[in-house]
Amino acid sequence: MSFDSDGKGFVESEKPKETFEDVAGLEEVKKKIRLNFILPLQQPELFKAYGREAGGSLLLFGPPGCGKTFLARAVAGEIDASFVHIELQAILSMWSGQSENNLHDIFEKARENKPCIIFIDELDAMGGSRNQMRQHHDRMLVNQLLLELDGIREQNEQVFVIGATNTPWYLDSALRRPGRFNHLVFVPPPEETERETILKLKLEGKPVHSLELARIARETKHFSGADLEQIVKDAVEAAMERMLNSGNLEPITQDDLKRAAKSRKATTLEWFSTAKNYATFSDANQDYRIVLDYMKATGLKL
Repeated sequence: MSFDSDGKGFVESEKPKETFEDVAGLEEVKKKIRLNFILPLQQPELFKAYGREAGGSLLLFGPPGCGKTFLARAVAGEIDASFVHIELQAILSMWSGQSENNLHDIFEKARENKPCIIFIDELDAMGGSRNQMRQHHDRMLVNQLLLELDGIREQNEQVFVIGATNTPWYLDSALRRPGRFNHLVFVPPPEETERETILKLKLEGKPVHSLELARIARETKHFSGADLEQIVKDAVEAAMERMLNSGNLEPITQDDLKRAAKSRKATTLEWFSTAKNYATFSDANQDYRIVLDYMKATGLKL
């Protein structure tokens, strides 16, 4: 499935190979997704007794770089569904009304290729608050998204919409109503064992010497997966500099990783500071209480 917007934007479907087995940790997150999305598809008769049908929408939120996109792909892999990844720039058009038509086309094609997951990355860029939008065409795109979500609720089983955002508090309030993105799931930074696994994966196939990744994992509390990837890149660069000086293949050492980790701070800290303010002062429905609970459980004080 693909379309061309003004001859430049393409959106294609695929069948991801990733499953929940490839997602380290996040057991509570996976449990909630199984209950709301996967089991209704696998056991429809059982869930229909409770008035539940397969399909619906899920909103993943949390700090940037913590694997929301990978998790969405794993959901598709779990149910052997087609996966359509929408980014705003792929559907935007300079022509009036074409952006809404592009969005509608994606949803129509998804309905023809069930089961299908439509993943909307950076949902706040497409579905921000209409009250804050100055441009008419921006508001119209939000309206079209709302229409498509309502269409899924009324017409379709086995069509899933997963949105991802770092700033759910900026979304248009209509997107959070029942039947739209009413399942809100917090995706936290990786835990210590998950950080060790990420480091191991990012170093795989590279020349290394006497690494204690468990120690680096302990020293990188609250680091995102993207932060850990950058640490490995910094360590690789240090080893390559030695290689240029010596003329020999130089392995990545524990000191390389340790220096790289010490030179950086977790990028999630700024996000948690903002999220804490919203959760404390502007969270009438306690949607973000889970963020405060996470900060308390992990000893994060800002």
